[in-house]
Amino acid sequence: MLEIRNLHARIADTDTEIIRGLDLTVKAGEVAAIMGPNGSGKSTLSYILAGREDYEVTEGDILYNGESILEMDVAERAASGIFLAFQYPVEIPGVATMQFLKVALNEQRKARGEGELSTPDFIRKVREAAGELKIDPDMLKRPVNVGFSGGEKKRAEILQMALLEPKLCVLDETDSGLDIDALRIVADGVNALRSPDRAMVVITHYQRLLEHIVPDTVHVLYRGQVVKSGDKSIALELEENGYADIIDAAA
Repeated sequence: MLEIRNLHARIADTDTEIIRGLDLTVKAGEVAAIMGPNGSGKSTLSYILAGREDYEVTEGDILYNGESILEMDVAERAASGIFLAFQYPVEIPGVATMQFLKVALNEQRKARGEGELSTPDFIRKVREAAGELKIDPDMLKRPVNVGFSGGEKKRAEILQMALLEPKLCVLDETDSGLDIDALRIVADGVNALRSPDRAMVVITHYQRLLEHIVPDTVHVLYRGQVVKSGDKSIALELEENGYADIIDAAA
């Protein structure tokens, strides 16, 4: 589903290269974990996949279902089924969460050639998904992420993901700032979306998230390249020994 070929990327309008020849393949139905020390390019990779304009691809390609996405803007990528859950979800003052969800969902349905949901059907769908994520209905009446706790913001993003039903989910350090109870709720929401026709890229520093979202593959990123790939045992190795041995072997 996702194939990254010899990707090089830098901060736009600078010579600061962050991704330096990255290769990665994630198949449909697969959950791939991306791990690596600070500054290795993990979050940059997620932004590039989503189409953030302040990063520039200078070489290589990103294929999604066999087609290059490099010329697609953020909206086109979202409409095609690519979803990014941010490490720090942004606040949108003045925009009610329910209205935001309704517009996003109906735009996505429109892109898939489906009709808009009626208001009763939309409310029913949101309530069911919010209940599974233990989201207080009153929270959905507030502006997007305004006054939300860290756990509430993450649960709200997983709610968006559940409603939009993307095909490629990129989770950028979703465990950041979560206590153990919130982590379990968010992880359960992610696991409920695992599907043979959906791929997930889970970016994290720590093994603790991968105890709840068990990956099929783990890829270690260092200095903008994948330096080691394997099964979930790599995450356990990193938890015990850190990155030093892997980095030394890649040097």
